[in-house]
Amino acid sequence: MGLEDLQHNFMTGKIEDLVKWARRNSVWPATFGLACCAIEMMSLGAADFDISRLGMEVFRASPRQADLMIVAGRVSQKMAPVLRQVYDQMMEPKWVISMGVCASTGGMFNNYAIVQGVDQIVPVDVYAPGCPPSPETLLHAILTLHEKIRTGEITRRPGTTLPVGEQATGGWVPTMPDAVRVATPR
Repeated sequence: MGLEDLQHNFMTGKIEDLVKWARRNSVWPATFGLACCAIEMMSLGAADFDISRLGMEVFRASPRQADLMIVAGRVSQKMAPVLRQVYDQMMEPKWVISMGVCASTGGMFNNYAIVQGVDQIVPVDVYAPGCPPSPETLLHAILTLHEKIRTGEITRRPGTTLPVGEQATGGWVPTMPDAVRVATPR
């Protein structure tokens, strides 16, 4: 039987592209709202921004059902081990968005009680700047993460080494994650 005898249409493609498409369109965030940025993150789930069109309508309370952690707000030294435990319980592949200047750099709280950047605790994939960042900025960070998943730039974590004899044929992994640039041409 030849292809012309088939009654249905079909598509061909690489299984890797299909897996990337499925991962990109079914990212479930685990919320980690710690301060005022969490209010902006909550408004992202409202009808005005409607992230359900991106497959993200379900904010998971259990880390075992989530693959994206949105760290929104300042992280205290006391909360840092809890954040790491939640991250460790998430399923692979997992991604992190650092939302706001307090999560990214400690913000105006330059003291012993606040972690000066959540990237000291967990690897961050995308930074969303602002104090607090608007829901549009967080949406742009999510779309930036989707583009990284689609292009395969984050198939390996920064700092991981290849096994002996294996070539780097996968996506290129930058040493520092990209910051979200709103209204800036590329």
